[in-house]
Amino acid sequence: MDIAIVGAAGWIGNAVLQEALIRGHKVTALVRDPRKITTADVNITQFDINDTTHSLADAVSNSEVVVSALSGRHNGDHSIFSTAATRYLSQLTQTHAKRLLFVGGAGSLEVAPGVKLVSTAAFPKEYKEESLAMDEALTLFLNTSSPLNWTFISPAAELFQGEKRGVYQLGKDKLLTDDEGNSRISAADYAVALVDELERGIYPKQRIAVAY
Repeated sequence: MDIAIVGAAGWIGNAVLQEALIRGHKVTALVRDPRKITTADVNITQFDINDTTHSLADAVSNSEVVVSALSGRHNGDHSIFSTAATRYLSQLTQTHAKRLLFVGGAGSLEVAPGVKLVSTAAFPKEYKEESLAMDEALTLFLNTSSPLNWTFISPAAELFQGEKRGVYQLGKDKLLTDDEGNSRISAADYAVALVDELERGIYPKQRIAVAY
């Protein structure tokens, strides 16, 4: 399968890139700085989702699926998530790529009925703005009339660098925890879950959650 990864130079995007290559997919990395991609057998395209002079259609012209693994942490501009969601919903249906997998956040997941993780006192303040911005992007997807086949994938509360175990559990809108009450997933296993959904297409036009 031909896959375009927007934000492939980030640690989540790169984990998805590596997992996709392991499974034999063809990957195009869409990045602001092409020098950050050093992996062999990857097509590299300079692309900035915030720059409307960069054609999204041209960037993904040969791709069947788009993975969005963007981050606003490099410049503190978390509006990038809503900007990206708007562009994907309005433009991807005019391309060969009819499927989108969007790397989301955990803050919009519920810890109790009607109570989102981001609204709890224990939620880290330094990540709150980012989490709220991702929640806004999710709202755009949930309320869209676009025919785009999207899946928004929220990780566990703790997303960390670690070895791939190849196991995970899936949920919908509730924060997932393990047997010890911890909500964790490594970037490598998050990537496994994302590429599994990419290949299987079980959860169209909905949000899913991933954790150990």
